[in-house]
Amino acid sequence: MKFNIETERLILRELQVGDLQAWFEMDSNPEVHKYLGNQPVKSIAQIEKAFQSIQQQYAENGIGRWATIEKKTGEFIGWSGLKFRTDEENNHINFYDVGYRLDKKYWGKGYATESCKVALEYGFKTMQLKEIIGTCHEENKASRRVLEKCGLKFVEQFIYKNELTCDWLKITKEEWEKLDVY
Repeated sequence: MKFNIETERLILRELQVGDLQAWFEMDSNPEVHKYLGNQPVKSIAQIEKAFQSIQQQYAENGIGRWATIEKKTGEFIGWSGLKFRTDEENNHINFYDVGYRLDKKYWGKGYATESCKVALEYGFKTMQLKEIIGTCHEENKASRRVLEKCGLKFVEQFIYKNELTCDWLKITKEEWEKLDVY
């Protein structure tokens, strides 16, 4: 997969080995994992394993999470983008979800919304997807707000991995085409 999109403030590209240390620093922060089951990573080996999984997703599905780079500084600020989900979640299998995770120092700057909009556009225009799902912990109001600003609508709550109550949101291509935010 060769992927590189630039927005006004971000560069979205495939994850690279050079991103692993900054990714580890982000994912080892307990605050970043507050709504993810409170299990921050403890070793760079965990990030390396996640990186290999994403590399496999790129090869098998033509899509996977992207490195999110602040254009002004060239800094890795997190990851975002689409993922093809083949594991069962909320009684669904084989669907695309949009996600993002940013280093805490980049929260509240609109980067999650900006990257989510790009991912939706890529999914609907380039990949010709029919729908995209977004999920977030029920108490993560900021993440839910990002998904809603991008046009996703709440469908239902579900229990993730038998322990976390999460919100399931969805947007169809037809709904996305009617939005005036793009």
